[in-house]
Amino acid sequence: MKARDVMVSPVITVNDNNTIRDVARLLIAKRISAVPVVDSAGKLVGIVTEADLMHRVEAGTERPTSWWLSLISGDRGIAAEYVKSHAVKIKDVMTRDVKTAGPETPLHDIADLIEENDIKRVPIVSAGGDLVGIVSRANIVQAVASARPKLDVSLPDAMIREKLLSDLKKQPWAHVHRLNITVTAGAVDLWGYVNSEKERQAVTVAAENISGVKAVNDHLLREPAVVY
Repeated sequence: MKARDVMVSPVITVNDNNTIRDVARLLIAKRISAVPVVDSAGKLVGIVTEADLMHRVEAGTERPTSWWLSLISGDRGIAAEYVKSHAVKIKDVMTRDVKTAGPETPLHDIADLIEENDIKRVPIVSAGGDLVGIVSRANIVQAVASARPKLDVSLPDAMIREKLLSDLKKQPWAHVHRLNITVTAGAVDLWGYVNSEKERQAVTVAAENISGVKAVNDHLLREPAVVY
C-alpha cells in the first residue's frame, strides 16, 4: 500500500496568521489533534499539534522560569519559552521542520518516518509542493484492521515443509542447519535448537504464515551457552 491509499484528504488547514485561540477552537471543533499550517499560496509551512498548546498562559500551564534552563540555554532559551507560552499568532509556535512524504510513498516508509522521528502524522505533499493529504498512526492501524486475508490455498504437507524451510533460509536470524520440521495433516512440528526466545518466536511466526498450516507445535530447545 502507498500513502495515497490511506491518507485523509482534503486536509483541514490553518493560515500562518491565525491566532492560537482560533487553532485551539478548531482542534476541539473538528476533533483532531494537529493541523497543518499553509501560507497564502496553500504551501505547507508548518504544523501545530496539541503538544504545542500545552504550556500556555491562558490556562495557567506555562512553565516557570528555572535557573537550570537559564544555565543551559541562557536568555535565548528563556525567551523561546516565553514565546511558546505567550505568542498570539500560530506562526510563532508551529513546528517548521515538518517531515513530509509524497502520495506514492510506500506505507512502510511512512511507518518508519513516524517511528524514527517520534511523530504521530505525516503530511502528504505533491511534487509541486501542494498539501494533498495526511497520514496518521491511526490511518496505518486502520489499514491493518481492514486488510483482507490472502486467499487460503492449502498446500500438501511436503510443500508446506519445503516452503517453510525456503522462507527460513532467507532470514539472517534463522539457523536452519539446527532445525528439523515435520508436517502432518497441516500441523507443523518444530524440532531442534534456537539461540534465543525471539528466534523461537520468529520461527513459529514464519510457520504460521504458510498457507495451509492448521497448527504449529513448538518442540524447540534453547541452545545452552558454551562455557570455556
